[in-house]
Amino acid sequence: MLGLARPSSGSATLLGAPAGDRQCRRRIGYLPELFRYQDWLSAREVLALHAALAGIERTKRGGHIERALATVGLQGRADDRVGTFSKGMQQRLGIGVALLGEPDLVFLDEPTSALDPVGRHDVRHIIERLRARGTTVFLNSHLLTEVERVCDHVAVVDRGHVVAAGTVDDLTRGVASVRLRLGGVTPAVASVLARGGKPPSSVAGWYTVDGVDDGDIPQLVADLVAAGAQVYAVEPMRLTLEERFLQLLQPAAAVPP
Repeated sequence: MLGLARPSSGSATLLGAPAGDRQCRRRIGYLPELFRYQDWLSAREVLALHAALAGIERTKRGGHIERALATVGLQGRADDRVGTFSKGMQQRLGIGVALLGEPDLVFLDEPTSALDPVGRHDVRHIIERLRARGTTVFLNSHLLTEVERVCDHVAVVDRGHVVAAGTVDDLTRGVASVRLRLGGVTPAVASVLARGGKPPSSVAGWYTVDGVDDGDIPQLVADLVAAGAQVYAVEPMRLTLEERFLQLLQPAAAVPP
């Protein structure tokens, strides 16, 4: 999509132009998974170097550099050497490089994989700010909790094929199970809980019933009340994106390498 590798077959368009088109690439920002900037340069000098490489007009470079520093929160460290930066700060600088020229589309390859929770929070906040200003962010990541938090649209790719795509809600729609805090659990109530002949698991008055869809919950509660149960709490337990991912890839995972 970036034109760094040639496809063996097929074609693709990006921003209305063939993938790899030179003019199209001027509208794209890119942060590779593995990158390293010269330790002896300051953050501002790194950005100035890449602004020159990107062909940004000399008179406009200062403005682009300052906006990038502001977006990634490095104004206060702009003149410090990269060698003094933490991994999170270097990642923010890398995103700043990707944002030079205010691209319409930004590719981020595993931007949080090597970061601690604070660093992941910082990068997530930057992505949310980019989305708010109308920039499209293409995020490639195996940290599905991060994907679930920031992405509007998700595609699951397995061995080069898209096996599912849609919003996070589309992919995780439905309830895997429901937890209920009950009192007065008589044999009649236990019979209602044992949907499909499978007894529920229970811990300290909480009962978990598997295989319950969204639309089934009101009727389940009504049946429990009719059977004499006291219902104190109902907690639908939705699939996480990671759980759905594992479901989609389970057949492939069972195939020996």
